[in-house]
Amino acid sequence: MVEYEERTAVATPNIALIKYWGRRDSALNLPFNSSLSMTLDFSLRTKTSVLFTNKVRKDIFYLNHRQISNGSVSEKIDNVRKVVKEMKELAGVTESVKAVIASENSFPMDSGIASSASGGAALVYALNSSLNLNLSSKEMSIFARKISGSACRSVLGGIVKWNRGKREDGLDSYAEEVLDYKGWEELTDIIAIVSYRRKAIPSSVGHDITSVTSPLYRIRPELAEESIKRALKFIRDRDFEGLGEIIMRDSNNMHAAMLDSWPPIIYMNDTSIKVIHAIERLNESEGRIIAAYTFDAGPNAHVITVRPQAERVRKALESVRGVKKILKVGVGQGPKLVEESLFSNPRYPESRFLREILAA
Repeated sequence: MVEYEERTAVATPNIALIKYWGRRDSALNLPFNSSLSMTLDFSLRTKTSVLFTNKVRKDIFYLNHRQISNGSVSEKIDNVRKVVKEMKELAGVTESVKAVIASENSFPMDSGIASSASGGAALVYALNSSLNLNLSSKEMSIFARKISGSACRSVLGGIVKWNRGKREDGLDSYAEEVLDYKGWEELTDIIAIVSYRRKAIPSSVGHDITSVTSPLYRIRPELAEESIKRALKFIRDRDFEGLGEIIMRDSNNMHAAMLDSWPPIIYMNDTSIKVIHAIERLNESEGRIIAAYTFDAGPNAHVITVRPQAERVRKALESVRGVKKILKVGVGQGPKLVEESLFSNPRYPESRFLREILAA
C-alpha cells in the first residue's frame, strides 16, 4: 500500500564563488565560514524520485541505477537516512512506512562538480512535496545542509549566500538567495573536465583534516567573510573584473590551506595548473579580467565569465593539453518537480524492484 504520492524532483549543482571548507560541527555540516555560490542551470542535473510504502522493511536507495547498501557511499548515505527519518517524523508518518528513493546524475560524481549538492537538494525537494510538508526555502535548506553542506545552496537559484550561523543546533545556518537567476543572466560557467576519477580523499574527510592541521587555515574563515562582503558589492554593481579577482584568490587560498594540511590534500592535477596559466594568459592578453578560474574539491576547473566572452574562454581551454571535455553552463533557477519518474522506465532496476514489491 502506497501511503504518499510519488514525487520526482530535478536539482542542479552550484559552483562556490567564495568557498566552504572546514566544519565546526561535522554531524550537522556547520561551516566555519559563510560561502557564496552560483546555482547552475539544468545542463547538469540530478533527478531524484521518492515513493513511500509499507511493503518494504527498510528504506531503499538507488544511485545511478545501482542499489546502495550499508558501507557504500558511506560519507553521505547515513546523512540521507537521518534526513528522511526527520522529515517523515515532521510529517507524522509512521515508522512502518519506508521510502524507496532513486537518484540519477547527468555528470560525474566525486570530481569537484558538486553531485552531492544537487543530489541533496533534489531529495529534500521531492520529500517536501511527497510528504506535503510545504516547507519554506530556508527550512529545506537546513535539511539539505544535513545531507551535504553545499546542498543547502542548491535549494535556491541565482546567486546564493550560505550563512555560517553561530547556534549549536544549526538553525541559523542556511542559504538565502541574494540575486535572482535573471538578475545577472550573462554569468556563465565554462567547465573544463580534466579527470573523471573519483577523488582519493572525500570532501567530508578533507574538511576536518584541513581545519585541524593547517596553520594557514586559521586566517581563512574571516578572510572568506570579508571576501563575501566585497563580492556582493561587485555583484550589485555587475562588476565582473572585481568579482573575478576575488573568485580566483579565494580558490587559491582554499587550495593553499589544503596543501598546508597534514597529510597534504592535493585535489588539482597537472592539467588543472595548466588551466590556471591559460586563464592568466587570456586575461593578460585582454588587459583586464574577463575570466576567473575556480576549483572545488576536485581537479576539474570552473571558469566563470560573462556570455560575450564565453567563446574566447572555450578556445583558451581547448588549447590546454589534458582537457577532456568542455561544458558551458548558465545561471540556474533552482529545483523543480517533474512528471517523468525514475521508477517508470522498465529498463531501470529500481523500476523492476518497485513493480515487484507493489505487486506482492
